[in-house]
Order: sequence, then structure tokens, then C-alpha cells
Amino acid sequence: MAQEFVNCKIQSGKVVVFIKPTCPYCRKTQEILSQLPFKQGLLEFVDITATNNTSAIQDYLQQLTGARTVPRVFIGKDCIGGCSDLISMQQTGELMTRLKQIGALQL
Repeated sequence: MAQEFVNCKIQSGKVVVFIKPTCPYCRKTQEILSQLPFKQGLLEFVDITATNNTSAIQDYLQQLTGARTVPRVFIGKDCIGGCSDLISMQQTGELMTRLKQIGALQL
């Protein structure tokens, strides 16, 4: 169930972030990504606490990405990590490069 839930969210050409709304790192990640010019429907924040499988989802994220913490940021089908990884990519310009590569931005 958790595996299917996560896998159906992760798609090439889309950015998906698994979050918990009370997490400050999740809020920071949302703030950063929400300021970028995404095409309609290509940025999705998935609140894992809105399911009754939060723990199972985090267990699967651990299996998939090596970490069960949130946020877990996927650019296309690649997990780039969490908030600090996103900030690092933003500072180096790699974030915009990757988002352009998958065609997620309105340019």
C-alpha cells in the first residue's frame, strides 16, 4: 500500500515532495520551490500525515532513498534528498538546471 502510494506519485517530468506540515524543513522546502515558475501540475507536495500509513510510507522512503526523514524531494524519478540538499542545489544553480532538464518550469 505505502509502496504503491509513493510510486504512483513519483513521475518523470514532475517534482514531488513528501512532507509533514508541522516540519520546519518541509515548510522551508515548500517556500523555496513555491517561488519557482513551475508549469501547472508539475509540483506536488504530498502530506504523508494525511494518510493512515505515515510510518509505512516513511519505511518505504527509507528503502527507496536511504532516509525516512521528510522532506524527501524527487526531481523526476530521482530523489535529491531533503531540505539542505535542495538549498545546496539552489545555491550552485544545479536546481534550476535539473528542473529545466525535466521540463518542469515555465520559461
